[in-house]
Amino acid sequence: MTKVELGKVYQPGQVESTWNRNWNERGHFHPDPDSEAEPYTIVIPPPNVTGILHMGHVLNNTIQDIFIRRARMQGKNTLWLPGTDHASIATEAKIVRQLKDEGTHKRDLGRDKFLDRAWDWSRNYGGTIIEQLKRLGCSCDWERQAFTMDDAYYKAVMETFVRLYDDGFIYRGERLINWDPLGKTALSDEEVIHRETEGSLWYFRYPLSDGSGHIQVATTRPETMLGDTGVAVSPSDKRYKKFIGKTVILPLVGRKIPVFADEFVDPEFGTGAVKVTPAHDPNDYDMGQRHGLEAVNIFNPDATVNEHVPEQFRGMDRFEARQAVVAAMEAEGLLEKVEGHTHNVGYSERTDAMVEPYLSLQWFVRMEELARPALEAVDSGEIRFYPERWVKVYDHWMNNIRDWCISRQLWWGHRIPAWYGPGGNVFVAGNESEAREKARRHYGKDVDLTQDEDVLDTWFSSWLWPFATLGWPDSDAADLKHYYPTQTLVTAPDIIFFWVARMIMAGLRFMGRSPFDTVYFTGMVRDKQGRKMSKSLGNSPDPLDLIDQYGADALRMGLMLIAPQGQDILFSEEDTELGRNYMNKIWNAGRFVLMNLDDELPPALADLPEEHLDAADRWILSKLTRTTQVVEKAYERYRINEVARSIYDFVWADYCDWYLELCKARLQGDDRQPRQAAQAVTFHVMRRILALIHPFAPFISEELWRQFKRESETDLILGPYPQVDANWLSPDDERDVELLKEVISAVRSTRSDLGVTPGQPADLLVRGPLELTSALDRGRKYLARMGRVGTLTMGESLGKPAHSATAVVQSLELFIPLEGLIDLDVERQRLEKRIDEVEGRLRASESKLSNENFIKRAPADVVAHEKEKQAAYLERLEKLKENYQALL
Repeated sequence: MTKVELGKVYQPGQVESTWNRNWNERGHFHPDPDSEAEPYTIVIPPPNVTGILHMGHVLNNTIQDIFIRRARMQGKNTLWLPGTDHASIATEAKIVRQLKDEGTHKRDLGRDKFLDRAWDWSRNYGGTIIEQLKRLGCSCDWERQAFTMDDAYYKAVMETFVRLYDDGFIYRGERLINWDPLGKTALSDEEVIHRETEGSLWYFRYPLSDGSGHIQVATTRPETMLGDTGVAVSPSDKRYKKFIGKTVILPLVGRKIPVFADEFVDPEFGTGAVKVTPAHDPNDYDMGQRHGLEAVNIFNPDATVNEHVPEQFRGMDRFEARQAVVAAMEAEGLLEKVEGHTHNVGYSERTDAMVEPYLSLQWFVRMEELARPALEAVDSGEIRFYPERWVKVYDHWMNNIRDWCISRQLWWGHRIPAWYGPGGNVFVAGNESEAREKARRHYGKDVDLTQDEDVLDTWFSSWLWPFATLGWPDSDAADLKHYYPTQTLVTAPDIIFFWVARMIMAGLRFMGRSPFDTVYFTGMVRDKQGRKMSKSLGNSPDPLDLIDQYGADALRMGLMLIAPQGQDILFSEEDTELGRNYMNKIWNAGRFVLMNLDDELPPALADLPEEHLDAADRWILSKLTRTTQVVEKAYERYRINEVARSIYDFVWADYCDWYLELCKARLQGDDRQPRQAAQAVTFHVMRRILALIHPFAPFISEELWRQFKRESETDLILGPYPQVDANWLSPDDERDVELLKEVISAVRSTRSDLGVTPGQPADLLVRGPLELTSALDRGRKYLARMGRVGTLTMGESLGKPAHSATAVVQSLELFIPLEGLIDLDVERQRLEKRIDEVEGRLRASESKLSNENFIKRAPADVVAHEKEKQAAYLERLEKLKENYQALL
């Protein structure tokens, strides 16, 4: 072998760009659908084409890459399919803002030119997040990159709409929907964010039409009274029994409206009587349907008041109208009182505008029948959720599912494939020529057709993602045949309804199989104070800045170490520093191993006679095997942070801190056989470490693998992934070496506490049972070198020497004679001085903590810190006194 000395410091920048290029050029990310290997597929949750990389993306995509890289190393035919979502609302909003800056509007531009602008924007800026994912090390098949507005994908969306329409699942109707008056589009329930809002509760008097009195109602939205068509009371409320069946005169409007009973009404809320506005409240709409009430829409699409109200209110903004209505009711003596009231108000997820319940003609999907098999797929265990607690959330939503409003009043997106002919007839088809053919058969001649102006909800395209990206509706597509169903979906729980549930429905409906067998729900990345990351708080680091400073591997590993399954992650830059330190540790370990090899690579472990191995070799091989076992079990339970932590601890503590030190003398000695054995084991374990760590830290592991692979082997990205070989388990050697480590640590600690010169040997006497002292006897050479032990004396009934330091390890007592090792008088004086200092600090701390004013007035973290100081002083004082006693 040609010996190559690695640089003293790992430089991630050049390594990352080189390997990203190499992997792509060598086709490692691009699988062959004709392969006979077992397929393993993940489809990326498509980020918005408008998006840029944030820490949530780093978390989600690192976990996906870990699964994909491990499967690839295991020999599976892995496909990680990337892509982006066209994001109707977000993208259109960006183009509209651009036009506004230019002093124009999309209506001035016209639909076709507006769409040209949207396409230009998507091509020029939409690939930003894809390039950022490459920087992170994501091993997606970039040749198969999908976009929800691609021609092939568009065809799949149209096919879905037509099939569902023909099968009676899609219909058009006037229903109460969520309306965004700023975006001027309908929203699904899941696109509405509810927030507690401080408001008021206004109490109004509605006069009875027979002149016999009035009924008092309470409302949080006075402006909507202009559209009232009824007053409802609870049938069990005795206060209002005499009013049921009567009518009232709607103030300001003069419309006569009925008083009726409905079980929905809560007698405890307000006055127990509620105004009913079917066109502007979902509960009122349901009551209106039950009681045959008229629905009067009083708003324009921009939430200004329309022509269906008295002239004095027309054209007002809804909030302006609210003030005007209250003033008018007060002027007529019909305002009883006003109370403060906190209630949940819906806001648009995209524009943050207050959502308006709005009666509108929209397209809907009937969901109940589609939901049933999707509910069964999860409840039966066909699809597993990690963490499992999300099953209850899923079940609740699916059991209470409502029809899905799929039309959006936008231009950017999949235009609804419905054309209108004379007489209001609707022709749904995959394209205009098919629609015209249907119309020709219906009318017996060619007629003018007008396509629906609206586009489909973005999620209507996204729910097809696991199979539309693979070639559906072409059932013979090679990718579809080989890679569907996919295996693992990694996503955030906030889109469990938007996306996960709907993908399951679509997969079962159109493919007859669930789209995946496992869903891994990530947590949210927060700052160390538990706050959501945001630009306004200044607590949202740019992942690319972190990659530039620390390297992608450091960011990935640092994040994975603190990412328990499904729980929120408290992240700071320090976690990336920890990841960088770990990368440096691995680099230095690899460098050390290579520097201690001969000109040829050491023999494979299988070719090394077992009797050439000593206890330290057998110990590290046993620890490696146990670590591999733990890693496998953690992967099976989708405990990715446990995988990361197990590998981290093994590499840092067992391999670097202990084994490389234990075997250093053999590696650097002249005795060929022990040297070759140590070389073979260090080399073998380092290779396994690189393979175990590759899914987490692909760049550094691949770069080091160049020096550790044998001539017949290829890039590490292709494996092999370590398998458990139980033959290397050695409980006896593990027990012996762990005892040896404890004794060496105790000796080192005692020497340090007493100020013994580091290089000066110290005698050690050990009293304890033969089974333990025998283990130490076998490790005598390690005690001498790593514990700087001179003469080692052991026995079951040894006496304690005078002036000796003492330590206890398991059932062993350790004695280090101090006479001649240190100047006892000087050390006693030093310890007396230190005891006085610590006792003084302890008294000061205890004085603070006994002061009630300090406990009550000081911040909780200050009090907690003082208690920690007190405990540390007590511990230190006890140790100092022990050391002092040893010198008497």
